[in-house]
Amino acid sequence: MYNTLGISQKTVELIDKCEKKCREEFDKIDEACEYNSLKVLSSFHKNQVTESSFNSTTGYGYNDLGRETIENIFKEILGAEDAIVRSQFISGSHALTVCLFALLRPNDTLLSISGKPYDTLDEVIGIKENKSSLKSFGIKYEQIDLVNDDFDYDKIKDYLENNKVKVVEIQRSKGYSKRKSLSLEKLGKVIKIIKEIDNNIIIMVDNCYCEFVSSSEPTSVGADVIVGSLIKNLGGGIAPNGAYIAGRHDLVELCAERLTLPGVGREVGPTLGINKQFLQGIYMAPSVVASALKTAVLASKVLEELGYDVEPKYNEERVDIVQNIIFKDPNKLIEFTRGIQEGSAIDSNAIVEAWDMPGYSDKVVMASGSFTQGSSIELSCDGPIREPYIAYMQGSLTYPYGKIGLMKAVEKIINK
Repeated sequence: MYNTLGISQKTVELIDKCEKKCREEFDKIDEACEYNSLKVLSSFHKNQVTESSFNSTTGYGYNDLGRETIENIFKEILGAEDAIVRSQFISGSHALTVCLFALLRPNDTLLSISGKPYDTLDEVIGIKENKSSLKSFGIKYEQIDLVNDDFDYDKIKDYLENNKVKVVEIQRSKGYSKRKSLSLEKLGKVIKIIKEIDNNIIIMVDNCYCEFVSSSEPTSVGADVIVGSLIKNLGGGIAPNGAYIAGRHDLVELCAERLTLPGVGREVGPTLGINKQFLQGIYMAPSVVASALKTAVLASKVLEELGYDVEPKYNEERVDIVQNIIFKDPNKLIEFTRGIQEGSAIDSNAIVEAWDMPGYSDKVVMASGSFTQGSSIELSCDGPIREPYIAYMQGSLTYPYGKIGLMKAVEKIINK
């Protein structure tokens, strides 16, 4: 059967050999999956999910009981006071934008303490000029870079003791950078320092790619508000779009009024038949995240065996579902990405090319043969065409499909 997909015996043997060495890591992933599954099922029972929870609303979307049930489930599994979960959020970046505009006012300062945020926020913040940016509304932006993959605690403390800051933003996942993603332990340490200096500072965490990787979320270590996408982890590959904002009730209310309109807030927002998909997605999410993690662990081991630098290593602690493969060669990056596309279920015949993608400063090569456009909980791979030419691989709805997709990608680079 492997031959029918153009996978050689050499590649099959390499994958099998590496897979055996990953068993201990797989067991850890399964333990977290079981815990998070218990958490989800317990919340379903507590909130008495029934078939009527699938019912839909149109128009304004008043009195949508299924929508309320979904938001109660999300706030519980995320350890938050409140949550807003809506299909009206187009993406994780859109939810982050809504959150920033909700929390900040003219002359406020936004401070990123994890370096520059993801590329799609450049024009939102005003790092790259845009007439609709936070900067255009008189909101100031400062950033403090990480040092050796950790927060620059001394610099953060010094800055906050001498400057007034409204919101501190932390991006947990690495984005298009070479740094490591940020653990809850590191988040807890820096949040404690910030709150001791000024308890009124709002700690906002971009939690994309990180949900259900461990047994708790940033709210457990003091984050005030967290944001994530439903075409990543918590959508389970079933939610067709949407995102969430969760945290303190007062902050979630501000975000709801920014998403819709002041005085109405979360009371509107028709679900248009999406409730069942949101509920199925969060129900499947622990298992799907586990499959994505196993695929990432295997990819890390296999590419390391082939002589490439990888981050994280296959047996290192994981904070998100993203696996970095550092090719140091643009052609290798493109070929590997093409292999992931060829190993996908949808558009497997498409030939991936680097292109000018909206929101990015460099050409980007992207494989996403997914059922939902842009879904990165499904097997996908992308990277900017800039040194050191890193492939950012993530997702897989099931481990077997992830393993097969990896085989196709390996074939592309060992035969070049």
